[in-house]
Amino acid sequence: MPVPALTPRLSSLWVDFITPIPAAIARPLIDGLRNEVLVRDKRALSLFPEIELLDYRTAVKLALAKLEAGAVETSWSDALSTTRGDAPPVTLKTQEGMIVEHRQMEVEASSDSVFRAFTSLGGDRGWLFMNWAWRIRGAIDRLCGGVGLRRGRRDAHEVRVGDALDFWRVEGVEPGRLLRLRAEMKVPGKAWLEFEVRPQPGKQAPLLSQTAVFAPKGLAGLAYWYLLYPVHALIFRGLIRRVAGVAAGWR
Repeated sequence: MPVPALTPRLSSLWVDFITPIPAAIARPLIDGLRNEVLVRDKRALSLFPEIELLDYRTAVKLALAKLEAGAVETSWSDALSTTRGDAPPVTLKTQEGMIVEHRQMEVEASSDSVFRAFTSLGGDRGWLFMNWAWRIRGAIDRLCGGVGLRRGRRDAHEVRVGDALDFWRVEGVEPGRLLRLRAEMKVPGKAWLEFEVRPQPGKQAPLLSQTAVFAPKGLAGLAYWYLLYPVHALIFRGLIRRVAGVAAGWR
């Protein structure tokens, strides 16, 4: 479809702005749209019989499958590969269309105490830091037709996969190590919040990790993340510190 005054270079810059695809990759893809790509030679079917052809809808579904519940961890694992060990306490990066904010800190407490601290969040106990902001977010969510904070939690201390936890859903639990929550509030995209505690070789203090992941949906999703990130960063910073403080108090 010809677009007046929109050159391949300008198109690639626009793609770079509203999607995770950098302009350097978008430019040759857009240039390639000038050429029809219709396969009329069927020799490849005989040369590579083990390759199964896919229709367009199936290919798109497979490409988007990384955002589904069971596969999200692998989607951001590469983004976190450089945020382990001696990495900075805070990192923010984009990986495969997902915005990943990762925080970590040592905690002078046992791993079990840290695990109990972050698995007890929500419900009557609240979110430890800036609870008023969480309540405002819940009220806005209710006004937009979401679930808000009214669901609370099933048990004050125990969590199971599938549990509702305020406007989150427990997506993954590994006893003594990990809790992953999937957002069910109204947002222009998909969001997760993960806590993990891991022992450190040669050290008594375990490492507490807190990861916020957001997969924006279009330009609205990007605007939502970056406009609210100053507030989110303040909340995320305070949250991990309060979790560490509660864990240390249980030692």
